[in-house]
Amino acid sequence: MGRPKQFDPDVAVEQAMEVFWQKGYAGTTPQDLVEALGIGKGSLYNTFGSKHALFERALRRYRDSQALALIEMLEESGPVKARLRRALAFLAETDLADPSRRGCLAVNTAAERAGVDEPATELVQRMFDRTEAAFRALIEEGQRSGEIPSERDPAALGSLLLNTVVGLRLMARVSEGPDRLTRVIDATLDSL
Repeated sequence: MGRPKQFDPDVAVEQAMEVFWQKGYAGTTPQDLVEALGIGKGSLYNTFGSKHALFERALRRYRDSQALALIEMLEESGPVKARLRRALAFLAETDLADPSRRGCLAVNTAAERAGVDEPATELVQRMFDRTEAAFRALIEEGQRSGEIPSERDPAALGSLLLNTVVGLRLMARVSEGPDRLTRVIDATLDSL
């Protein structure tokens, strides 16, 4: 009979997500994870299998908590452009307020792991697809309400908005303040 686990795996995934978010996948060592989770290497591998399996779980946790928050903001009531402005401004403000300037774990993972890590790339692509679909739905809603010209292609605008978010999240990592990000948000909304 084995000893019972002395830690909560769900809490451990949350803690691991923070480590990967701060250091990236390649920059995170098993020792970093052991120290952050307060467990032994044996428990780490027995519970999660590998560093990569834990990384995938951390990406899913990020998707289920952080990434869905943007979609929820877009689905609130009110004028479409106002909701979009609030959502984009929220992302910029959140990123700028983070002293570590971690940015977005999905965007960071795309930059670091695309082309070398198929499972992580697929997880990020699904997050991006879901966000883009939410943008497209918002554009279509704006077209029905008359806020956005009906001749504009909702799929193209959804892709543009996803690209804007990815760019904002990267720029916020190195921006000294909100000015450039605010200009991007203003220009994006003006382009609709």
